[in-house]
Amino acid sequence: MSTSTTASVSTHILDTSVGRPAEGVPVQIAARAGRDAEWEALGGSATDADGRCKDLPVLPEGTTHVRLDFAVEPYFLKKQADAQQDAPANRDSGAGVFFPEVAITFAVVPDEHYHVPLLLNPFGYSVYRGS
Repeated sequence: MSTSTTASVSTHILDTSVGRPAEGVPVQIAARAGRDAEWEALGGSATDADGRCKDLPVLPEGTTHVRLDFAVEPYFLKKQADAQQDAPANRDSGAGVFFPEVAITFAVVPDEHYHVPLLLNPFGYSVYRGS
């Protein structure tokens, strides 16, 4: 029986502009073993109806840093198309989406779980280490 000595990562996205999970957002994960090491792309997933990625790839042993890349532009473009009459969605006409992607980088240690929620709205975002 194998015992894991790697960190694990989970995430979810809450769209704070509507108080609901953000469904269908692609999330990519990358890892590196050391501050000066190259990033290794591990793959990705997309958020489900509850805004969660339940199948992110496992981190390789020796991982010290993780990067989550959230491709939020398609989510916001769909949301804008669904609510064309909504004035705030058109506030920056011609500018498209203010944050087309969000990249979060954080340090990890073995045997710890890191839940990193993304609180998102069209003109800002916040992240924290959850539980």
